[in-house]
Amino acid sequence: MALLDWSDCPAVESIPGKVSGAWVFRGTRLPVATVIENLEDLSIEEVMEQFDVSREQIAAVLDFVAETLNASVPPPLPVDAHSL
Repeated sequence: MALLDWSDCPAVESIPGKVSGAWVFRGTRLPVATVIENLEDLSIEEVMEQFDVSREQIAAVLDFVAETLNASVPPPLPVDAHSL
């Protein structure tokens, strides 16, 4: 997760002095990392219920992560008969 620049995600915020400056869901004190870690073992519905976070908030963060990771994958190199 260290490779992500959360400042580009509109669904989260980091405020010095609020949850030690951790990235939290905007307008909450819920760290993004807590939700992501719990999605390893819980369904989205269970996370929503346990942490009082909306499906839209979770989707926004997961979409951001997916887009960021996809953008960081270099395009495949062109292959032609000369490169074989």
